[in-house]
Amino acid sequence: MAEVDYRWPENHKMRWIGKRVDRLDGLEKSGGTAKYTYDVNLPNQLIVRGLGCPHAHCNVLAVDISEAEKVPGVVYIHRLNAPGPNDDPVEIRADGTLLVAVAAENEAAAAEGVSKVKVQYKLLDAFTADHDLQSAEANGRTKPAGGGIELDEALGEPGDDEDEEEWENKVMQHLFDTSAHVVEGEYGIDSITHCCLEPHGATVHWVDGKLKVYLSTQNVSQADDGFAGALEITADDVDVTCDYIGGGFGSKFQPNYWGIAAAEISKVTGRPVKFMLTRDQELKIAGNRPSGYIKVKLGADANGVVRVWDSLHWGTSGFNGSTVAVGNIPYVFRPKSFRRKATGIVTDNEPSVAWRAPNHPQACAITQTAYDDLAAKMGVDSLDIFLRNLENIDTPEKAPVYAEQLRIAADLINWRKHWHPHGKGKKSGAVVEGLGIGIHKWAGTANSSNCLLKIHADGGVESYCGTQDLGTGTRTVCAMVLAETFGLTLDEVKVNIGSSTYPFSGASGGSTTVGAVTESHRRAAQDALAKVLDLVAKKLDVSADILDAVGGKIVARDYSGKEMTWKQACSLIGIQPLEVNSSYARGTASPLSSENVAGCQMAHVAVDTETGQVKIKRMVAVQDMGLIINRKTAESQIYGAMIMSIAAALFEQRINDPKTGVFVNSELADYRLPRLGDIGNLVVHLHEPESERARGVIGLGEPPAISGCTAISNAVCNALGVRVPTIPLTPKRVLDALRTAKG
Repeated sequence: MAEVDYRWPENHKMRWIGKRVDRLDGLEKSGGTAKYTYDVNLPNQLIVRGLGCPHAHCNVLAVDISEAEKVPGVVYIHRLNAPGPNDDPVEIRADGTLLVAVAAENEAAAAEGVSKVKVQYKLLDAFTADHDLQSAEANGRTKPAGGGIELDEALGEPGDDEDEEEWENKVMQHLFDTSAHVVEGEYGIDSITHCCLEPHGATVHWVDGKLKVYLSTQNVSQADDGFAGALEITADDVDVTCDYIGGGFGSKFQPNYWGIAAAEISKVTGRPVKFMLTRDQELKIAGNRPSGYIKVKLGADANGVVRVWDSLHWGTSGFNGSTVAVGNIPYVFRPKSFRRKATGIVTDNEPSVAWRAPNHPQACAITQTAYDDLAAKMGVDSLDIFLRNLENIDTPEKAPVYAEQLRIAADLINWRKHWHPHGKGKKSGAVVEGLGIGIHKWAGTANSSNCLLKIHADGGVESYCGTQDLGTGTRTVCAMVLAETFGLTLDEVKVNIGSSTYPFSGASGGSTTVGAVTESHRRAAQDALAKVLDLVAKKLDVSADILDAVGGKIVARDYSGKEMTWKQACSLIGIQPLEVNSSYARGTASPLSSENVAGCQMAHVAVDTETGQVKIKRMVAVQDMGLIINRKTAESQIYGAMIMSIAAALFEQRINDPKTGVFVNSELADYRLPRLGDIGNLVVHLHEPESERARGVIGLGEPPAISGCTAISNAVCNALGVRVPTIPLTPKRVLDALRTAKG
């Protein structure tokens, strides 16, 4: 068999790739037959409910479970973050931290058992004011989070006898003094929490000494290691299954301590255990996105090109005290001279976890608002300022791509018709309108992935891969690749995913999945097809090099008319199925996948100056992603990301009581999310010039969730002529900004 040339088919030969295809599991999901982890119920199982700490910062002195044990139906009570009878107090640093878990015959008994647990607390001072840098410093709640300076080479270097820091300060001051335009501002974006439709949790049971886990996870192949390490068993004694997941967005990579507790309770009781978080626990302890606030000063030349940037930013990722990565500031734009410093704020909140494009939405929102304010100060079009500053970005090769995307988005939102100088638009009663822009980047590098492919003598094709489908259509993408390669229909191939017993595939995070699974499935399919073509070539007495798989047949390209149906070809395999294992290692150069994408979003908003309410009229997203596999699910990903951006820009925020630190809006009735009427008209444009398609597949999940908040914030500023400095742009904040502007 000749060496396989791993490539995608030529565009004109593609039957499936790039087309709009419905999700293969759409019927199961819409019909309610899809079994999510929450739906798994095993015979004789116990239901577990956790008791969350009601305080943000305290010592748990003692826990009395005697009354809870007497509740009818309560079987076992497990200590999580609580001291035993002779143990030292346990410090709690976040509201909602689970103290004990009550296992019972049913939900009612478990809930009653939780209510009967008595806890003695010693309250400690709680600090959650992550936006207040001075207060954090006064309370000893800051941690250095990095920084540095980079100056234009043309400015030279300090002399041997000069103090370097002093020289740098002089150079920075000189750059500002000689700038035609200087802008100073403060901007911010609050913490928001994960709000997965299916809460975190697992159903577990032990069978013959092995742990079987049904887990809501983004990390099927490695979740067994997580359980094994915590339980001190080997990974081959753990089987993890996740057929469907009701949302993850970066929060479901680990088994988490409640998942481990479920396994421990099951081990002690000898019964299956189901432990899922309640809705308020989901918001409190299942993960959040860090906040970010900044003080920035920038200087630009007469044309509005930024020459110098100086900033200090801070925020919180919870009690571990990190903040937005300093390397992302300023975001996308990279002036020739810049200085940046970062400070983490230690708060009594649950530590953050990944949340779609970690660091990027915050970095975008607290830097590109300053560029928009530069346009406002100059009285020029924001689009022109963004285009002019593409000469200084951190990915210079992407400058032409951004420029084209901005022009496409401008046409789609009718920018030239609707744009006006900041605060100078027509007023309809109390309502003013405005336009805004944000641009973003993302790597999207394909993860490692392995695929076992079987071709049966009857023509059946099935793959096995330990990846997971987050609802984005991974099953469908895999099937499309197989069907494309073998010249079959989608119902003639079967994709098996969602089990840790299948070949390893990386976690679904960082927009790495589609690149990973298309790499492994395309490679496996091409390897298997090469073997089939060799068999057919011998049978037809032709060279395998002239054979193609198309339309359910193997046909010769020499116009000889020689051909064979797919099933006839597969009958040559013999009794045993043809099995092929193919893999892709992350970071390996490949013609099938690539990395680094660009995108932009624009927003057209209406703001009521009397009520402070912001309404989305229209949002446009233009996104490149290399070769598109499924056009329909790609668009769906972007629509979902835009809606999440609207949620974060206008509604979502974690609100802590300033005195107690308690997370006060941790129920869906209080944690505001957008409704259908809040969304407006969304427009998605898949940017796919030939040069981008030729790069192969690049991940899409993260990038379109980045710049939407920035575009909305800039649009509100364009409408009002006043910057609402902190996201979300709630009615109160809009009105406060207007009052401040009026003095």
